[in-house]
Amino acid sequence: MELGLVTLLRAAWIAVTLPIVIAPIPSSKLSSFHQLVSKFAKRGKTMQPCSCKFTVPHRFFSHVYMVAVVWTTILLLTTWLYAYRMAPLTSESFHILHLASHLTGGSHILSFHKSHLTALEHRYSIWRIVLLLLLMEAQVLRRLFETFNVSNYSPSARMHIFGYLTGLFYYIAAPLSLCCTLAPKVFNFTLSLVAEFIVKGKNQMPAIEIDWCGSVNPLMKLGWSQWIGSAIFLWGWIYQCRCHASLGSVQAHAEQVDDYVIPTGDWFEIVSSPHYLAEIVIYAGMVVASGGGDLTVWLLFVFVVANLGFAAAETHKWYLCKFENYPRNRFAIIPFLY
Repeated sequence: MELGLVTLLRAAWIAVTLPIVIAPIPSSKLSSFHQLVSKFAKRGKTMQPCSCKFTVPHRFFSHVYMVAVVWTTILLLTTWLYAYRMAPLTSESFHILHLASHLTGGSHILSFHKSHLTALEHRYSIWRIVLLLLLMEAQVLRRLFETFNVSNYSPSARMHIFGYLTGLFYYIAAPLSLCCTLAPKVFNFTLSLVAEFIVKGKNQMPAIEIDWCGSVNPLMKLGWSQWIGSAIFLWGWIYQCRCHASLGSVQAHAEQVDDYVIPTGDWFEIVSSPHYLAEIVIYAGMVVASGGGDLTVWLLFVFVVANLGFAAAETHKWYLCKFENYPRNRFAIIPFLY
C-alpha cells in the first residue's frame, strides 16, 4: 500500500506538471495547447469578464483553503500521535548507541550498532514528517485567514472550474505527499484506535495521557537541515504575508470595485508576482527541511515552480497590456532572470 500511494502521487505530480511545462514552449504547433492551458489557469483579473462559461466566482477558492485546513490538520494530528506513541525520541535512544560499544564485543558490535542506528534514523524520519506537516498547517491556516480578512475579491472576478478543481486536488495531494511514506502506517494505527474504541466503548478505553513536553521535544532534536529549511520557510511565509497585504490594500483603495492599480513597493519593484516568488521560497524551505531525499517532495516542488511560473508569466503579460506606464524593468517572477 505504501509503494502504491507513493507511486500514485508521483505519477499524479508528473501528469499535472507536464502540460504546464510544455505549454510555454515557443512553437506554432503548440499555440492552441498554450491557449487551452492558459484558459484553465486564468482567474481574477487575468480572466476576461465575458469568459463566464464553466467558471465559478473567484471567492469560491476559499472552499479550497477550508478543505486544505481540515485535511492537513487531520494528517498532522494523526501523524503526531503516531510519532509520539510509536517513535519516541528520548535521551535513552542516544545512550543505547554509546553503551553498545562497551557492552558487546567482536562481530556483534557492528551489527548491534547498525540496527539501533537504523531504528533511530527511522524515528528521526517520522518526526521530520511531523515538522513538514506542521509547516504546511501554518501555510494553509494563514491562507484561509487571508482569504477572508486580507484579499478583496471583485464581485465580477471569476475562475475556470478546472482551476478550482485543480486547487482542490493540490491541497489534498500536497499535504499527503509530505507524509506519503508514513501515511499507510498512520492510517492503520488510527484505524486500530477507532476499532478499539468501537469494541470497548468510551468507559473501557485506557486514558490517553500525553506528555506535551515529550511530544514537542523531538522536534527540537532534529538536524540542521530541518532548522535551515524552517528558517527559509518562515522567511518566505512572512514575505508572502506582506505581499498579500499589499495587494489587498491596493485593491481596497481602488476608485471603483473592478479597477486595478499597479502594485508598488518592496519586491513589487522587481517582479510582477512577488507573492508567487515567496511561495516558491516557502516550498523550497520544505524541500530542505525534508532532507532532500524524498522524490515525491521534489516533484511537488517542481509542480509549484512550474505552476506559479506559468501563472506569473500570464499575470505579467496582463499588466503590460493593461497599463501603458507599467515598469518595463520588472520581471515576471524570478528577479533578473524571468
